[in-house]
Amino acid sequence: MLKGRLGLETARIPQADRHGLLWLGRGALTAEDGTLRFVCAGGPNLAAGDYAIPFQMVSMILLGPGSTVSHDVLRLLARHGTGLVAVGEDGVRLYSAPPLGADDSRIARRQARMWADAEDARLSIARRLYAWRLGEVLPHRDIAVLRGIEGARMKQMYQLLAQRHGIQWRGRHYDRQNPDAADLPNQAINHAATAVEAAASIAVAALSAIPQLGFIHEDSANAFILDIADLFRDEITIPVAFQAVHLSEKQPEIALERHVRRLAGRTLREKEVIERMIDHIKELFDADDRHRHP
Repeated sequence: MLKGRLGLETARIPQADRHGLLWLGRGALTAEDGTLRFVCAGGPNLAAGDYAIPFQMVSMILLGPGSTVSHDVLRLLARHGTGLVAVGEDGVRLYSAPPLGADDSRIARRQARMWADAEDARLSIARRLYAWRLGEVLPHRDIAVLRGIEGARMKQMYQLLAQRHGIQWRGRHYDRQNPDAADLPNQAINHAATAVEAAASIAVAALSAIPQLGFIHEDSANAFILDIADLFRDEITIPVAFQAVHLSEKQPEIALERHVRRLAGRTLREKEVIERMIDHIKELFDADDRHRHP
């Protein structure tokens, strides 16, 4: 590759000085003279044009549908520690993640230490997650009791939101072996949960946190991703699902999953959910640098 402008081909900006995520879609991402160029055909979030990409000033590039990327781009991003992931429209799916995340292991190390301290720190993190989720700090220190309280409140939440959206609700039912056998509200919740979990996957990958080390969820390889996704179940997952059921009844020619994806994507972007997830993870492990001074 030719020498880049202003010596940028060798400069490396610390992750703490970068500015989050850059969304690109419907275009070609290439490298020229040590810099990146994105030729966009135009879409709902980016007008058609030829853009110079300030890749060193962001932590991760999210490449949406209809896009291509060159080998030199991957090489340049890897050299400078900028992540690149392929995502669904508006981040409702995560198709790939970088093998190397941010060049700072603080969050991963703190997560591992807290997770390993089962008697104190791990429970403290779980209680903090529940406090964010339920809007109050529960006095209980038994994880089984906390899960029971959360489960009971979720039953009430499902019923309340179903009534608000005019949805007939017969309870939460999910057969992993036959997910399509569920009624429309349950199918919609499954699709919406997948979208929000994709957003959480992006947030976890952006910070190089460890997906397997969850504090409420335990057995899944994406346990921590599920912990973060659940923070938005009441605000995003369930309302999106029930709204999609309404749309599906009015437009049955469009698949329910398609309705959910569109609604979820728009909601994730408008409410800046991925950015908020990133802030939650930083705050959870006391690594929040939003107020960092140079």
